[in-house]
Amino acid sequence: VLLITQGFKDALRIGYQNRPDIFARQIILPEMFYERVIEVEERYSAQGEELIPVNIDSFRPQLQAAYEDGIRSCAIILMHGYRYPQHEKQVAAVAREIGFPQISISHEVSPLMKLVSRGDTTVVDAYLSPILRRYVNQVATQLTGNGKNHPLPITHYPLPKLMFMQSNGGLADAQKFQGKDSILSGPAGGIVGAVQTSLMAGFDKIITFDMGGTSTDVAHYAGEYERTFETEVAGVRLRTPMMAIHTVAAGGGSILYFDGSRYRVGPESAGANPGPACYRQGGPLTVTDCNVMVGKLHPEFFPQVFGKNGDLPLDTEVVRQKFAQLAAQIGDHRRPEEVAAGFLAIAVDKMANAIKKISLQRGYNVSEYTLCCFGGAGGQHACLIADALGMKQVFLHPYAGVLSAYGMGLADVRVIREKAVEANLTEELLPQLEQLLSQLAREGEEE
Repeated sequence: VLLITQGFKDALRIGYQNRPDIFARQIILPEMFYERVIEVEERYSAQGEELIPVNIDSFRPQLQAAYEDGIRSCAIILMHGYRYPQHEKQVAAVAREIGFPQISISHEVSPLMKLVSRGDTTVVDAYLSPILRRYVNQVATQLTGNGKNHPLPITHYPLPKLMFMQSNGGLADAQKFQGKDSILSGPAGGIVGAVQTSLMAGFDKIITFDMGGTSTDVAHYAGEYERTFETEVAGVRLRTPMMAIHTVAAGGGSILYFDGSRYRVGPESAGANPGPACYRQGGPLTVTDCNVMVGKLHPEFFPQVFGKNGDLPLDTEVVRQKFAQLAAQIGDHRRPEEVAAGFLAIAVDKMANAIKKISLQRGYNVSEYTLCCFGGAGGQHACLIADALGMKQVFLHPYAGVLSAYGMGLADVRVIREKAVEANLTEELLPQLEQLLSQLAREGEEE
């Protein structure tokens, strides 16, 4: 349930009215994460003057009804709450009295100006945190070994030091892990793993290339981690520090098809089930099948875990049959192997363009960089990508297949604190800023 200042009920739905596809005739709006909106009668001015005190009677009955209907998470976003949080604290106190276990308050989640992005970030936190809390609780329960289910949220009981990866590339204590910091935690682990292993090997300027089954993630590193502080994920605006990662829909499971005039690769993926055609589950042709067809993937080097009983090798015969059918459908007299190589070239071009976006288009000369490849499908395409970009060095770590998990073990504990300051930048302001920075550092250390 979302609690917001009276008169702003639809603010998050309206958003900024951006039109990413200006010629789209059918605009599909992203789904909102909240189920209900409750308007709170209150208002601060931008200068901090209390124009309307919080009227608890204006929202308490509706909030109680939401709780009785089974809603257990609430997001509180009030106008100018990032700067004057007293009203948000009053509303949160009422939610606690009613019994809500998850209360996300905007001045704690994202204490920065702009109602819409602050609101979206708080709503995402309220939506994800209970799910994460349950997961953290399950992991903690297994680690303690006593099989007892502890009440949520986790408070005080003995357990091993349990840390979780955040989207910003740092580790957080299990009890302080928040939903808003979990969105890109997996790819962030990959970047940390790639950077740390590359530095150990003597490479300090790298392009990370993480190719999995559905997508490919690329990032740039030249001495420091690059982060974004405002991101849009699946149409939702998030204002939280994240690793700067560019993603394209090209992976080992990307489906191949011919649309009558050209070869197409993705964005649809065969996923893990049914998976590529060679997995013996009736799947479509994918990028992985291209590598089987051109001889890069050998069944004898793959574990025999396919088929109904999970004891058969990769099926090369079905791949040959399907590529022969596709070659006949295309009808330009190319051999099946040439068709497979053509689809591979398109996939490689897609991924090379993703790397150009984060490097060449930002003024970096990729020929001076090392391509650090990892992920389940990274090694199969490393040399083709390097050739396409004119890169001379490719680095593959022995743990390349599990580098995102390995990177989590190499990451540092990290706390990123934010604070909005509205003032003219003058000499007189500097002591105040230094004091604020010291306070933020102190809070981070305490945490």
